[in-house]
Amino acid sequence: MGLRLGELVERLGGQLIGDPNTQVSGIAPLTDAGVSHISFLTNSKFRAQAGQSRAAALIVSPNDDALVAQTYTGARIVTPNPYAYFAHAAQWFESLTAYVPAPGIHPSAVVDPSASIDPTAHIGANVTVEADAVIKPGVRIDAGCYVGRAAVIGENTHFFANVTFHARCVIGARGIVHSGAVIGTDGFGFANEGGVYVRIPQTGRVVIGDDVDIGASTTIDRGALADTIIEDGVKLDNQIQIGHNCHIGAHTAMAGCVGVAGSAKIGKYCTFGGAAMVLGHLTIVDKVHVSSGSMVSRSILEPGQYTGFYPLAKNADWEKSAAIVRNLSTMREKIRALEKTIKTITIQNEKHEQS
Repeated sequence: MGLRLGELVERLGGQLIGDPNTQVSGIAPLTDAGVSHISFLTNSKFRAQAGQSRAAALIVSPNDDALVAQTYTGARIVTPNPYAYFAHAAQWFESLTAYVPAPGIHPSAVVDPSASIDPTAHIGANVTVEADAVIKPGVRIDAGCYVGRAAVIGENTHFFANVTFHARCVIGARGIVHSGAVIGTDGFGFANEGGVYVRIPQTGRVVIGDDVDIGASTTIDRGALADTIIEDGVKLDNQIQIGHNCHIGAHTAMAGCVGVAGSAKIGKYCTFGGAAMVLGHLTIVDKVHVSSGSMVSRSILEPGQYTGFYPLAKNADWEKSAAIVRNLSTMREKIRALEKTIKTITIQNEKHEQS
């Protein structure tokens, strides 16, 4: 199923240079695009590839357009952010062929009579919906999901198969939660009494805003007393752990295997590379970017890029470096002693010269 370029530009904006009646059926990379595809240029290093592309149309920035046009003969859509334009266009193409299940409740689903389910929602096979849960218009709950007591799922949110959404948790509109995600598990809270751990009941909720994406097998703990908060537009990759009472600011994004310990407060528009770790009870301000594999062990109070790992090296070299690091304290004391000796000798020499 295709569409006209003119129709695409009317919907998404941008400046079309070329025939608006050109039919396109999908989006493909520069090297793979054929005569029925749109492609896109987001890195100026690939201008030469773009110029030779067979695509019916290219999405380009104003800076790249003039140079690409010297060799490329197809239509061009000029826009300040080609990558974002590509994302919107890809969503539209996906919607043309997406499977939309019929509203209603599958016969095998188990739904408590007190649950409120909008007639436009889809409840798949073997789903369980507990008492007083609220499922709003356009929600899609795929097979095998669990929706706990008094949980609330906002309009047009989609749970893929086998999502667990525990009691009293809330998610807003247009959310996407992928398979295996568990929302509202108990936080890791224990008091030590004479060497024995005493469980602290976790009575808070997880409250998630609008337009939040949560990846496969990601877990978000409920709060101990107050709620765990995930604000609007947050994007969480697969296999992420968010501890109890955390607060994740709007439009923050985390790549796979990030771990955030309990009660950490993270600002808006932050990014965390894969396997980054954040210790508990820390504060990270808005617009902080943490590199992959970094350990955040103190609060970050100034925006910017932060990196905290030792570069990869041959094992023998790493062992030598580790030995040096272990001896840094001794070396520091020796340097201080040398500095003191040098200072004493310098003073003595100055006195000698003056006399």
